[in-house]
Amino acid sequence: MKRGFIRINRDLCKGCGLCIVACPKGSIRLSNKLNIRGYHPAEYTEREKSKTRKCTGCALCAITCPDIAIEVFRE
Repeated sequence: MKRGFIRINRDLCKGCGLCIVACPKGSIRLSNKLNIRGYHPAEYTEREKSKTRKCTGCALCAITCPDIAIEVFRE
């Protein structure tokens, strides 16, 4: 099975939620904390080093992000 993970730049994210809707694995949510721009940014819910993560690195979240705040990594 393909594995991947993402990194979200908190300071670029405006919390629009498009990545949350786009993620087929449900690995993204909105943070309770504000970023420097005053938004609740999206956050990745899995650990990068975890062997049980569901993320496949499909990049749908990054494609839908209007702020180019998501970086996708595939293993």
